[in-house]
Amino acid sequence: MTDQVVISLVRDAFYYVFIIVGPLLLVSLVIGLIISIFQAATSISEQTLTFVPKLVAVFIVIILMLPYMISHLKTFTIGIMNMIATM
Repeated sequence: MTDQVVISLVRDAFYYVFIIVGPLLLVSLVIGLIISIFQAATSISEQTLTFVPKLVAVFIVIILMLPYMISHLKTFTIGIMNMIATM
């Protein structure tokens, strides 16, 4: 296994991590920002107010994006297995 193969493998792994986790983090960020603006506007300083809406939103996004996530994970896994088979 050459250095270029390892670098390519790590680059692909980071790419797939960002592709799969990015939408979840983005939804969590947007929900947190909306709730923070609401808290600032209403002077509510409850720390746990953001937890439940973020949790529900992330679960909904996971359920909606599960086929997309699985297809990308499958593509990456098949690529890794093919690479192992050719060694």
